[in-house]
Amino acid sequence: MKRKDILDTAKGYVTKDRASQHGDMENNFNTIAMYWSVHLNTPVTATDVAAMMALLKIARIKSNPAHADNWIDGCGYLACGGELETE
Repeated sequence: MKRKDILDTAKGYVTKDRASQHGDMENNFNTIAMYWSVHLNTPVTATDVAAMMALLKIARIKSNPAHADNWIDGCGYLACGGELETE
């Protein structure tokens, strides 16, 4: 898979209307952050969630580097985190 294809696929995932299925991205990441904060007994932000989900995908890449989904999703999570921090 070419880098353009990976980025185009990630763009398709994060820019299409997924809110109807998964809820608003920022609200969803904030909810995850609240749950993780309680579980970890430390403050976690929506941006932390985006970074940690990208790291999850990076960890999966170590186990299976040929699985394109991990590369695509990693790009998507980083794009979401970038939006949360720059908007």
